[in-house]
Amino acid sequence: MKITIGTENPYKIGALKEVLREYPLFADFEVVGYSVPSGVIDQPLTLDETMLGAENRARRCYIPDCQFSVGIESGFLEAPRARGGLMEVTICAIYDGSNLYHGFSSCFNCPEDIMAYLRQGRNLNDAAYLAGYTTNPEIGKSGDGVISLLTRGRVTRKEYTKQALRMALIHVEDQKD
Repeated sequence: MKITIGTENPYKIGALKEVLREYPLFADFEVVGYSVPSGVIDQPLTLDETMLGAENRARRCYIPDCQFSVGIESGFLEAPRARGGLMEVTICAIYDGSNLYHGFSSCFNCPEDIMAYLRQGRNLNDAAYLAGYTTNPEIGKSGDGVISLLTRGRVTRKEYTKQALRMALIHVEDQKD
């Protein structure tokens, strides 16, 4: 079974492979990553933009000989009662050629000094770097990510991504039973 993913990020591809191994439906699979544009701004600041980015990635990497394609996008959703009014989330969209299935990770609130840089148009990785949370300007391309910094290693970016994948796979597994 061929499954494509709209990224060449080895941590996201690794997360997908690890999750697929948990499901009997995917006993024999091949994952192929493609660099595709999300079609949304670098740091989505709304739920709609974040979902659209995941959907665009899933649709754009779908090829005729694959069973499913996967798009993953991290961004923010509006949370008016949360400090700063936004919470960060990772969204997975799985596309089967006609239907989209969505899954969300848990959400978290960023510290205000990071949010200040986000409001200036920076992405989360740059904002965490500029706010002094990391000395690694490429923290988002590592397996840990900003979530690991904020949880002091209790949650890695890979684990956070796997949450969204598992939630989307609820619907795929349900269709195959």
